[in-house]
Amino acid sequence: MNSLDEKTAFQKLKQNTYHWLHTESLISNSLAVVIGVLTGLAIVFYDTLLDFSHESFFGTASQTSRYFIILLPAIGGLLVGLLAYFFINSRRYNIEEIIEATALRSGKMSARNAFLEVLASIISIGSGGSAGKEAPVVLAGSGIGSSLASLLRIHGNRVKILIGCGAASSIAAAYNAPLAGVVFVVEVILGELEASSFIPIVVSAVFATIVSSLVFGVENIGVASYEFVNPFYEFALYLLLGIIAGLTSALLMRSLFSTHKAFDSLQIHPVIKPAIGGLLVGLIGFFYPQVFGVGYDVITDALNGNLTLKIMFLLIFLKIIAFSFTMGSGGSGGSIVPALFVGAMMGGSYGSIVHGMFPDVTAESGAYALVGMGAVFAGTSRAPLTSILILFELTRDYNMILPIMLACVVSNVISSSISSESIFTEGLRRRGFTIRKGREVDIMEALLVKDAMKHNVQTVSENKNVGALIALMQSSRHAGFPVLDSNGQLSGIVTLKDVRDKVGHDELEKAITEICTKEVAVAYQDETLNTVLKRLAAKDIGRLPVVSRSDDTKLLGIITRSDIVKLYDKKILDKVQRIQKMNPDQ
Repeated sequence: MNSLDEKTAFQKLKQNTYHWLHTESLISNSLAVVIGVLTGLAIVFYDTLLDFSHESFFGTASQTSRYFIILLPAIGGLLVGLLAYFFINSRRYNIEEIIEATALRSGKMSARNAFLEVLASIISIGSGGSAGKEAPVVLAGSGIGSSLASLLRIHGNRVKILIGCGAASSIAAAYNAPLAGVVFVVEVILGELEASSFIPIVVSAVFATIVSSLVFGVENIGVASYEFVNPFYEFALYLLLGIIAGLTSALLMRSLFSTHKAFDSLQIHPVIKPAIGGLLVGLIGFFYPQVFGVGYDVITDALNGNLTLKIMFLLIFLKIIAFSFTMGSGGSGGSIVPALFVGAMMGGSYGSIVHGMFPDVTAESGAYALVGMGAVFAGTSRAPLTSILILFELTRDYNMILPIMLACVVSNVISSSISSESIFTEGLRRRGFTIRKGREVDIMEALLVKDAMKHNVQTVSENKNVGALIALMQSSRHAGFPVLDSNGQLSGIVTLKDVRDKVGHDELEKAITEICTKEVAVAYQDETLNTVLKRLAAKDIGRLPVVSRSDDTKLLGIITRSDIVKLYDKKILDKVQRIQKMNPDQ
């Protein structure tokens, strides 16, 4: 090779290397490594501070009167209230806020508020607040991703990916569960991912897990080895367990949001509310200390069959109540571990009963506790894949994967039939935002017929004559009416167009039943306004009678184009006002 060829080859290599070093994928993956390492270190620091907080509160209590333990969550709640009131100064941060930021604000979130909320959780959980640590750690990871994006002036979809990297890393590092961390981001935070976006999130989760494992080691929840005793009988029992788990999930969510609403309605200073919730938790914890804090030890006891049926059954409801008091009053923490806790107690109780009844064909209660954990988490989070994977990665036990999958899917279906929102998105719905697959659903898709319809409907009898109909149209200024038969059932609809097309000047005595439209297009209360609007446009009509799903002749109301437009305009105005009030404190 002559010198000219060598020079050309070198220039080409240099050019290719430059392009390789500046490709977007390399940049994204490099940032993912940074986020993974930083998040892993942050989780290590968080766990250390949480342990210190717990020792500080409960170590002090052990040196004083045993009754002082009642006040610990109240003291923690007061400190959290002060921190939130004087420093956060906006709506509290949790996983809901991350979903909102990625869906509505192009990933923009206040890293400052996120880290302050992490500090609040250390105080809240450390003092005995009944909550999990996953929301704070997800906030920490997402805050790192958001801060890095802001520092490097990254915009658009890449900001969401960096936040996703942080969220996946936090779950991966906190629970030694990289697969669950990645799937959690897809199912809960972002909703969907392109293949190119998936790789950085995986990379970040892997590096966060490595960092966490180097510090804490690879430790899993110690559980006995479970296996099917009689698959034929037990699958039916696990199916029933999934149904019960779905109902339990709905109960947990209903309790949380009802308590939240009750505390919101209290006319007292917001600083005091978390203290009141903490005091109520302290009263429960004085008699049943298992409800304090995260509760990993109690979960492990249930998985190993070390708890009695009575205590497990009581702890289902006591944990739900304590968790609701903690979070509903303004405490800080997460909902994943409480759901796992409640699921373990529910499954363990169920397992104790069925094993007592059918000892020869069922596994020990711990197997049902394990399945119950995943099923209740699936029902509250609407993230069945995450539920399945996090259990597998926490226990490293593959033997129970089939019943876990069955129960998680069934629980998810049951819980979804009761409430369309998850524990992470219900708060958004109550503020008027409907998020699906990481995006806000169009207003017309989020609103239902029952939201816009008129219930008090003016009708006409099919036996009335056209003259009476015209007089009614003139007096009411309505251009159409549902037509009822002698039994009060819907038999058609009549409009001004029917009168013009089918009635002559000398036919005013003609009965309405002769001119009304018999084959009526109808709407149902649970249909979306978008569906109904398309039906109105397709048939070129202005109104639809709303009828019962079970009986198309049972009239419930009527919906018109103007009803839909009025509600749409109102919701648009409300949305604009809400977005204007959002203060991400950038």
